[in-house]
Amino acid sequence: MTDWPQLSHAYGSAEDIPALLARIASEPRSELWNDLWSALCHQGSVYSASFAALPWLADMAENEDRGQVVNALNLAGAIMAGAEQPHGAGDVRTQHSAEIATLLASANRHLRTATDRDEYIYLLESMLGFEGVVGWSEDLAWGLGNEEFQVSCPGCETDLFIVLGERGFFCTSEDYALSDDDIETRPLRPTSPPDLEGIGRRLHDIALTDGQHDVAHALTYVFGGATCPDCETDFSVADQISADWAGTQ
Repeated sequence: MTDWPQLSHAYGSAEDIPALLARIASEPRSELWNDLWSALCHQGSVYSASFAALPWLADMAENEDRGQVVNALNLAGAIMAGAEQPHGAGDVRTQHSAEIATLLASANRHLRTATDRDEYIYLLESMLGFEGVVGWSEDLAWGLGNEEFQVSCPGCETDLFIVLGERGFFCTSEDYALSDDDIETRPLRPTSPPDLEGIGRRLHDIALTDGQHDVAHALTYVFGGATCPDCETDFSVADQISADWAGTQ
C-alpha cells in the first residue's frame, strides 16, 4: 500500500493524488490529466510521488479507451525521462521494472496504430523514456511538434533556430516566426537514410515501418548537418542538440 501522505509532488504532500487518480479513472477529462501532469511532472521536474504513480499509469495503459492510454503513456514517459533527476525515490528503474516493461509494450503497440502525427511523436518520445534514452526522451517530440529545435552554434555560440517543416528546412539566428522581412538563413543538409547511424537510424526506421513518412523525413534533418549563418561554422544538428542538453546538467 502506497503511503501517499509521506510522498511529495510539485505542490507539497501527495495525499491528494489517490482522489485525483480515482476521478481520472471515472471521468477521463483533459483538465484532470492536466492537474495530474502539473503535480507529478511540473515543467519536467519529477518527485517521489511521480514514480509511485507508475503502477496506476501502467494499469491505465492497458485500458480500452485509447485516449486514456495515450495520456497515461505520455505522462509515464515524461516521468521516466526525469528518472536521473534528484527525486528521493531511489532506483526507480529497478523498483518499477515490471511497470516499465508494461508501459513500453503498450507504447510500442499504440505506435503501430497511431494516425495522428502529434500523438505518434509523443508516443515515440515516451518509448525512449521507458528505454532510458537520455535527452531524446525529453525533447524529441517538442522539436518535431513545434518544427524547430534551438541550439547554440559551436563556433560563435550564437543562439540558432533549426527549422523543420512548413516554413522549410533551414538554420537561422533571427526570429523567423515574427519577421515579415527576408532573414538570413542557411539550408539544412539531411543525411541520406542509408547513412544514418545509431539512434537516428533506429528512429527513422521505426517511423518508416509505421508509415509515418513525414516524421521519417524530418528525422533525416534532425540527424543531418547545418551551417551557422553568422560565422559559417558547419555542425551536426543532433550533436549540438545533445551538447546543449549536457550544458544544462
